[in-house]
Parts: sequence; C-alpha cells; structure tokens
Amino acid sequence: MHLTVIGCGDAFGSGGRSNTCFMLKTAKATLLVDCGASALPALKAQNIDLNSIDGIILSHLHGDHFGGLPFFMLDAQFLARRDKPLLIAGPPGTRDRLNAAMEVFFPKSTGSNWRFDWRVEEIAVGVPSDVLGHSIVTAEVIHQSGAPSTALRLSDGQKTFAYSGDTEWTDALLAIARDADLFICECYAYAGVRMTGHLSWEILEPRLGALAARRTMLTHMNPTMLAKTGEARAAGVLVAEDGLKLEF
Repeated sequence: MHLTVIGCGDAFGSGGRSNTCFMLKTAKATLLVDCGASALPALKAQNIDLNSIDGIILSHLHGDHFGGLPFFMLDAQFLARRDKPLLIAGPPGTRDRLNAAMEVFFPKSTGSNWRFDWRVEEIAVGVPSDVLGHSIVTAEVIHQSGAPSTALRLSDGQKTFAYSGDTEWTDALLAIARDADLFICECYAYAGVRMTGHLSWEILEPRLGALAARRTMLTHMNPTMLAKTGEARAAGVLVAEDGLKLEF
C-alpha cells in the first residue's frame, strides 16, 4: 500500500493543517479514508487526479471527517466531469447525513441528474465487510457524532491499514491495530488523563506496546501535541504531516 497524507489536522486546522483525509493506493483501488471539510482544496494542492479515486471510506460523521464530500461531489459533476462510479462507505447513518449536508451547502443538489454512478454503503459495526475488494471491519469507539463513530481495519490481501478515527482510549483499538502494517491513531493533546472524545499522548504512549501495530502514526493533533512531536518521534512513532508519502 501507498499512503499520501492529504490532511492530518484537527477540526480547527491547528498548525495550518488540512482536515483529515488520507489517500491509499492499494492492490485493489485508490481510496480516500475520511474527507474532511478542506479535503478538496488539499487534494488539488497536491495535484491529485480526483477521477482516480475509486471510493471514500468514512470513520465518522463530523464535518472535519466527512464535510468535504458535498464539494467533492459537485466538483466531480461540473469540473472534473467524472464518468466512472464512486463508492462512499461509512457507518450507519451516512446516507441521510450526506444528503442533509448536500442540501445545506447546495440546495436541490440531491436531485441532480448525476453524470456518474455513485452509491453509499453503510458498514455494519463489527461485521466483516467487503469494500471494492478490500476486507474491512469496524469497531465502535468513544466519540459523540450523532451516529456510530468507528475505528477501522482494512486489508487488500497483501497489507493491512488501521485507523482509530476520533476516540478516547478504548480497548476496541487493540483488535483494530494488532499486527497492522500501519496504524494511524489520533492524538489530540499532549496531556490529559481523561479527555472527552479524544486521546492524549499521556494516555496513548504507555499503551503503544499493547496496540502491537508494526508502525504507528499520530494524527489530529492540537497545538499542545504539535509542540511535542519530537518526543513522539523519539518513542519510535511516526508523525503525520500534510503531503507525507509512505510505502508500507
């Protein structure tokens, strides 16, 4: 697999980083994992061919993780002039939330005569599923988003990618991360024994061994954690940066 970090920022763009969006080129397809509100300009800034993207997988339904979809869809319709199918896969509630977002930003857009086929698949939590030939399983995590917030584990039959989504510490992350070739984990803050809906380095660092991923990368960092990334690197952890590319 090949990873390009399109955006790894928190909801507030701390450090000038774009909202969450990871691009994976796998043995099966080219995927986006999350598509935050700033994803479209971030993709264009990195000269990504939008029509090369086969599917978009969502961890949860907050704007900094799925809010770029209405803009991506309208760009595909009117500018990129997409003519190949697009799959959007996410937790239960994805279709209704996407329709609502599109109607808020672009009224009547849900009734468009689309020039390309697209569909939404809602991934049942904890049930192994197939997404464009990839095996995927999700686990519900601790992050209020009005629908199940999930961590996910995806394999193309050769490599395994895992991602925490946004969450407090939960033992559900252990099975998601175990033996993954790459586990991307949110680490919103540097310190904080308990943070509502998010992890801190203080909580995560002593649990890295238990996660047992081959490599772990931190993402979704606020200014307190961005100031301490050297400490994370010294502990053997990768740190996401917009534009970072990684083969794994």
